[in-house]
Amino acid sequence: MKQELKNHLLPLLGIFILTSILWILQKALWYNFIFLFFGLLWGSFFLDTDHLIYWFYLEPNLEESRLAQIAWKKGDFKSLLKLLESTHLLHTNLIFHHYFFQIIITLISFFVFTSSSGIFPKAFLLAINIHLLTDEIIDFQKDPEHLKLWLFAREKKQLPTSALKYYLMTIAIINLLFTIFLISSQ
Repeated sequence: MKQELKNHLLPLLGIFILTSILWILQKALWYNFIFLFFGLLWGSFFLDTDHLIYWFYLEPNLEESRLAQIAWKKGDFKSLLKLLESTHLLHTNLIFHHYFFQIIITLISFFVFTSSSGIFPKAFLLAINIHLLTDEIIDFQKDPEHLKLWLFAREKKQLPTSALKYYLMTIAIINLLFTIFLISSQ
């Protein structure tokens, strides 16, 4: 779980530090830093709610789902995190970890980044996009077939494994644009 936190929080920490330095030089309003921080933080964990949806609504009859429900009712979040750590690779039919969601969130992000002045929604959306991209890159490096399994779940036709690299590069470039939009928001 520590590695998972590093994978998701380090890129966002880098964005926070870079953005903060540039905003300090531009004499940004102090509360923009708070909106930036909380937007990045909450967005980084938002996709993990997908596993709760899996346990509580999509597959509530699985043994791991029963364990998750018991831990949730007891407020034993430490056990819930341990269960997530040991079973998250088996969750291949998630709502937010799907290419269609990624397309929708990218379109929403383009709209928000180009038409809104709010720092929090931009930071929140950027964190969601980077979290999903990070998961995809890590899975692509470990096992591209597993990436295809969850990214294109519920699809009869899937992207060829050889094309995944280009898909990820495209998403990475889009995320770079979102990062530039966020930094220049001030």
